[in-house]
Amino acid sequence: MSRSTTAIRLLAMSGVAALALSACGGSSDGATTGAGGGTAAGSTVAGAPSWCGSKKITLGLTDGFGGNSWRLVTTASAKDEIAKCPSVTSFAYADGQGDTQKAISDIQGLVAKGVNALVVFPDAGNAMLPALQSAKEAGVTTVPYRVNPGGADGKDYDVWVGADFVTDGKNWADWLVKTLPNGGNVLFLSGPAGNSQGLDELKGMKSVLDPTGKYTFIGQAPFEVTNWDPAKTQQVLSAAIAKYPKIDAIVSDFGPSLVGALPEFEKSGRSIPALATSDGNVLSCFYEAHKAQNPDFKLFTVATGNDNARLAVQWAVALATGGTPPSSKQFKAPAFEDSVGSKPNPVTCKKDLPGDIYLSAQMDGQAQAKLLK
Repeated sequence: MSRSTTAIRLLAMSGVAALALSACGGSSDGATTGAGGGTAAGSTVAGAPSWCGSKKITLGLTDGFGGNSWRLVTTASAKDEIAKCPSVTSFAYADGQGDTQKAISDIQGLVAKGVNALVVFPDAGNAMLPALQSAKEAGVTTVPYRVNPGGADGKDYDVWVGADFVTDGKNWADWLVKTLPNGGNVLFLSGPAGNSQGLDELKGMKSVLDPTGKYTFIGQAPFEVTNWDPAKTQQVLSAAIAKYPKIDAIVSDFGPSLVGALPEFEKSGRSIPALATSDGNVLSCFYEAHKAQNPDFKLFTVATGNDNARLAVQWAVALATGGTPPSSKQFKAPAFEDSVGSKPNPVTCKKDLPGDIYLSAQMDGQAQAKLLK
């Protein structure tokens, strides 16, 4: 499917898709984490990562919302990690399509089908907790990740594999302090209402910005709700541009979704403001194409975190197969691009690749491009 580098492709993955995985071993634990000091409940498999135990299992993966390129790459990253362990004999996937009740039903359905382990992206947060509890009570190794569903490890599910979103917020804020030393109005966009990712990011930002007394958060509190959906993001940002005559900086935890709306600044005779967000090729290429006409447009990104799914898979497989669990329960996404200081990387646009790939991911850009065709 053809596309421009300034558009986000929405690909919906509906229903439950099951496929058998070939028995192929990996030679490393992956880039997200090394093997840790957990106690193995059984023997590991020769040639496979240490988190791959010898007990045969089936595994399920559910998304609260799977309909954008970030989720496609993230799901593919999870599948790639699963394929490193030959003890996982089959895999099933379900997309909640942004519907909390469907996401709950997906979990219940996979438990009823008899999966031994379950990795869950609980977009709806606390609303997903009863379904996670039921899965664990049914004897399924249950690992929610990225969005905090509430509850506690070992009681309501086996382990929550989070991400260090507070540090993301601090990294964004530190960059804003350097880039806008005189302060200004900051518009913050995140995903579904109440999601723990956005709340943690805001906590990190406020810890840096509030003491200065120079920065004002505008828009809906605690953040503008976008559901991480590019179409809704465009509606939200377009409305904010019309409402607020002065927006000095935008912070978003899904940067590529902003591309469709950012030209609204130019249409209204305003420069695109400073942008602190997560990476994506479409966004980097948009920056390269528009920076000359927008004197205030500066860009800072953190790694978008597709590989959080790899760490969650490692935990679920280790616990269910008797392998050695990873050393950390938290995925740490580093800073990735900075148009001002060029560290750790300058903004990089790969014009020969689709816009909806993420160069910070462990999966290389060419592999992502092949996946999205």
